[in-house]
Amino acid sequence: MTRNQDQGHSPTLRARRLALELTKRRETAGMSREEVARRLEWSSSTLFRIETGRTKPQPRSVRELLGLYEVSGAEKEGLVQLAREARQPGWWHSFRDVLPNPYEVFIGLEAGATTIRAFEPLAVPGLLQTPEYARAMIRGGPQELDPDEIDRRVQVRVARQQILMRADRPRLWVVLDEAALHRTVGNDTIMREQLAHLVAVSEQGRTTVQVVPFGSGAHAGTSGPFVILNFAEPADRDVVYLETIPEGVYLEGANDVEAFMLAFDRLLAAALPPDDSVSLIQRVAGAGS
Repeated sequence: MTRNQDQGHSPTLRARRLALELTKRRETAGMSREEVARRLEWSSSTLFRIETGRTKPQPRSVRELLGLYEVSGAEKEGLVQLAREARQPGWWHSFRDVLPNPYEVFIGLEAGATTIRAFEPLAVPGLLQTPEYARAMIRGGPQELDPDEIDRRVQVRVARQQILMRADRPRLWVVLDEAALHRTVGNDTIMREQLAHLVAVSEQGRTTVQVVPFGSGAHAGTSGPFVILNFAEPADRDVVYLETIPEGVYLEGANDVEAFMLAFDRLLAAALPPDDSVSLIQRVAGAGS
């Protein structure tokens, strides 16, 4: 996906939507995965990977499936075209040598979101990091990386931020624990620049930053960071992403998403209003001067 494409053309979203649509067509045809695999002389694992979005099928494979499901006409051609679009490389494709697959999936979903809600207890989230802050975070992270790998991961993080420059940019709502403001990442200069950047982005449209102050005590985010991604199309189910070692976890069930939405709402209730949050960020930045 080129950086000026809109959310709906994220190839990751297209692949996710295609997997859902193909599953629905199979179920409508009243066939099990095993029956489909037997009739097409495929392995059962091949169809499983297609329907779970782990594999992006070739358009010809989609034609075979839809032919078996007796789907024809414009409906069939639309899904074949969806398969073509899902196989288009995103801008992050050139960084696959340093991107683990789960993170690559997250970038693709993030690029297609209309609303992003993020809670971070210890650090500034990637979309709002300055390059030097990002470098210090990656260098001090859980993986041992050589300088070239660190450079390329910083490039990825900065490139991700381009979604905030699009005309159809997503609505970004970030809640930080106050601890993220006080943790010195890199050095004092890097932190002052990072906090100044938070203030600057807070004054832009469609970005809101709020801080849960230390005085709030225990709050709904004490279990750790999370990101909620919402999408424009009803067919694209909302996702909760939890970053873990070694791979991230995705939650797509309606009950899971609702639980994290409730947690985010409770965090907003515990957080300072946006203007007061900016004032706190400025005070912390001034104290570190």
